[in-house]
Amino acid sequence: MNYLITIIGPTAIGKTSLSIALAQHFNCDIISCDSRQFYKEMTIGTAVPSDEELIAAKHHFIQNKSIFENYSVGDFENEATAKLDELFLKNNIQIMVGGSGLFVDAVLKGFDDFPEIKDTVREQLNADFELFGIDYLQNKLKELDNDFFQKLYCENPQTLQNPQRMKRFVEVCLGTGKPYSSFLGQKKNERSFTPILIGIEANREVIYERINQRVDNMINQG
Repeated sequence: MNYLITIIGPTAIGKTSLSIALAQHFNCDIISCDSRQFYKEMTIGTAVPSDEELIAAKHHFIQNKSIFENYSVGDFENEATAKLDELFLKNNIQIMVGGSGLFVDAVLKGFDDFPEIKDTVREQLNADFELFGIDYLQNKLKELDNDFFQKLYCENPQTLQNPQRMKRFVEVCLGTGKPYSSFLGQKKNERSFTPILIGIEANREVIYERINQRVDNMINQG
């Protein structure tokens, strides 16, 4: 049986140090799923592990991409699960440290498959949103996928006020000619591991102090 120990928690809570300690204990690697630390050009402000930390344990997906590349959460899901399959051949315990919840979910659960949407559909929808606002997106989703709209209205109404999420729902409807909800739950994502989640918490005041200290350290280091 393979196990993926996944460490999650707010910024500056100590995920990196815990992940390194566990990786050293189990003699395994670390999968990073911080969506900003992927990029070579984003060293400043992303709290990339130090050279000493990178030497202390083998990390993957740290500054391995360029901001000029197209890279999606789906791409990360495919690359991370492939890397884990490779790592599990050497050790049945591996570590993942999370900075981005969406990317953690991508590895642990996977996502539903959606068809590619033409750029022209997206561009027109963006233009319509600029002209008519969020009400336009809400009415359009209600027209094209009323069941899904009602589900959001009852269970997650704040999503109806999120332009990016709403544009995605509507563009899938427009681009495929099918309701967004028709693509949900079709794909069963098999994983070669059992996840073990470790969530780190602290009082808000402690977290704020740690973030302040991190910023001070970044400035002191140039």
